Amino acid sequence: MRHVIALDVGGTGMKAALVGAGGELLHQARRATGRERGPDAVVDGILDFAAELRAHGTEHFGAPALAAGVAVPGIVDEEHGIAAYSANLGWRDLPLRDLLTARLGGAPVALGHDVRTGGLAEGRVGAGKGADRFLFVPLGTGIAGAIGIAGRVEAGAHGFAGEIGHIVVRPGGTPCPCGQRGCLERYASAAAVSQAWASATGDPQADAADCAKAVESGDPRAREVWQQAVNALADGLLTALTLLDPRTLIIGGGLAEAGETLFTPLREALRQRITFQKPPTIVPAALGDTAGCLGAGLLAWDLLNKTNSSEVTP
Repeated sequence: MRHVIALDVGGTGMKAALVGAGGELLHQARRATGRERGPDAVVDGILDFAAELRAHGTEHFGAPALAAGVAVPGIVDEEHGIAAYSANLGWRDLPLRDLLTARLGGAPVALGHDVRTGGLAEGRVGAGKGADRFLFVPLGTGIAGAIGIAGRVEAGAHGFAGEIGHIVVRPGGTPCPCGQRGCLERYASAAAVSQAWASATGDPQADAADCAKAVESGDPRAREVWQQAVNALADGLLTALTLLDPRTLIIGGGLAEAGETLFTPLREALRQRITFQKPPTIVPAALGDTAGCLGAGLLAWDLLNKTNSSEVTP
């Protein structure tokens, strides 16, 4: 059976699958990255995992994978297949595509940024299916974004497209590790809400999920913390809507797990801010933590289709 390898490398764990031509998941597996042993150990773990997946495909489906797609965090040079930088995994200028191609017996490999790859899956087969223009925004430890255009995700000229978390929404505000002050992710990420709620309650263990529950129970302190985050998020999204004019806005990540506790006030906050802009359909992400792996599979099949098309073009 024709299949590809899909590998989603996170800060602490790796999710992998063998994906059929119709997008079906033929085999799934997970493994720790082993980052506590250093960046070289992480790379060795990725290569070993990919080789094991290839062997599994050969044994169970009669042939090795035709290609592989890999999603990684940090700064990614997708065109040249280089994982340029990852603070969490400790690598710089890693030629991951070439390393994987060599380990997989010459199979072609597509390398992608984790958020853009997850956005590709959400836009093509998840919450944005059928939308010609979408914006995927996961609200997690930080805030990133994926700009979807006609079935693909825009990387930008230098691989930085979609970094909505570093739109300044509160000039002169809280310092951000990026060097600016007042960045969106310092106010509206799940980590920012957790920090604000822990400060408001005096409980260092309190987090964004606790804040959402307190909002639902009518706690005025929680409502204030939550609304401040929603307002900041709406300010940042308004800038994105003005620049990109997406048809669908997909919100994912930990904060989106609050459901309508987030989406109802967010829709209202955006409605109040929009003037000439056309409001997008705002929906929760549908694929959860499988988005990156599914997207990696799509990257691999896209690479094969592109290669096959070029071979038959006169």
